[in-house]
Amino acid sequence: MKRPEKPRKEPRQARSRFLVETIVEAAARVFDAHGYDGANTNQVAKVAGVSVGSVYQYFPNKDALVTALHERHVRHMLRLVEQVDAAADGVSLRGATEALVERSLELHRSEPRLQRLLHADLPTLEQQRTLSAASRAVFDCTRRLLSRHGAEIVQPDLALATYVVLRMFEELVHAAALDPPAGVEDGALRRAITDALMGYLTVGATPARAASPADRP
Repeated sequence: MKRPEKPRKEPRQARSRFLVETIVEAAARVFDAHGYDGANTNQVAKVAGVSVGSVYQYFPNKDALVTALHERHVRHMLRLVEQVDAAADGVSLRGATEALVERSLELHRSEPRLQRLLHADLPTLEQQRTLSAASRAVFDCTRRLLSRHGAEIVQPDLALATYVVLRMFEELVHAAALDPPAGVEDGALRRAITDALMGYLTVGATPARAASPADRP
């Protein structure tokens, strides 16, 4: 089973960060065009306009590039959540959810082969969520967005609700973008995803049940 590969080193200076960003954006184009098996570091270097040595300076192999592409994708998702959160004043929870679903589907469909690689073909190359700064930021921003609509949400534990919503959101959006149901209009699909998320958040929480004698060991 493939495991995440970290970069050889982290860029410190602005010039180095720009170089790494250029390489990662080139990798996105190469993997989206050729898939995992067809991509290689020589192609990435050519598209980036740098030497292969510059690629290897930061990325020991293409698995490390895929790990960086996962983090790139999470940063894109973070920007989406931040944008929706920034526009949350005066917008209902459903309106914010609909915006997130629509924009996320657009993002996933913009690089279809790369997204399939990241979410379906090689998911084990994703960094652990606890180690990903961008993933933690997505969680915090989503929790902040939900807290703005606390009056509409029935779930008593906001942190748990954030966790569940993000997992539901990821699975439904990935499925809709990569394997949509045949014969279903896109608008109906977006509404169905929104309905599922809203159902969990607003329809009703199951109250905690005290353990009965039969439940106890």
